[in-house]
Amino acid sequence: MTKYELSQMIAEKTGKKTSDIIPIVETFMKVAKDSICSGKNIYLRGFGTFLIHKRAAKPARVISRNEAIIVPAHNIVKFKPAKTFKKKLMKAQPVKEK
Repeated sequence: MTKYELSQMIAEKTGKKTSDIIPIVETFMKVAKDSICSGKNIYLRGFGTFLIHKRAAKPARVISRNEAIIVPAHNIVKFKPAKTFKKKLMKAQPVKEK
């Protein structure tokens, strides 16, 4: 699903125009990115949590050059779905692989 498709679905359910919903979705994404980048986790009750997770430095290889490198420590974002979301997902039909 794209941002536009998400905005269309929200517009259908709320009776608003898609052109009114797109800026709201974009603002949510901007606020979420800014919050996570400043070190704050995001908790959305009934949906899930976006958690900042630190990955340690680790050795790796560049296969094309046969060279060993060190991947520096860095942060990633993990999503942990809420219990109600997990239950609904378990009951959903399996997705066909492409």
